[in-house]
Amino acid sequence: MSAEETGHVTGTKDKDYNILWFTEACLSNVLRLETYAQDAEREGDRELADFFRRAQGESRKGAEQAKELLKKRLSS
Repeated sequence: MSAEETGHVTGTKDKDYNILWFTEACLSNVLRLETYAQDAEREGDRELADFFRRAQGESRKGAEQAKELLKKRLSS
């Protein structure tokens, strides 16, 4: 891990890049977990499908919280 700000490379401060990355990662995870839940359902494994749906909900929640934080920071 670098202790140095790398925003000069990306044009975006690390802390801002990190929240953008986190939002994208959560949203991507929501989509991936949908596939996993459908796979489990297709195999008749309701317990596993429910597990993936709960995890999907948590990822969706993380994405929503991050989007709200972004909205607040971008409007100031």
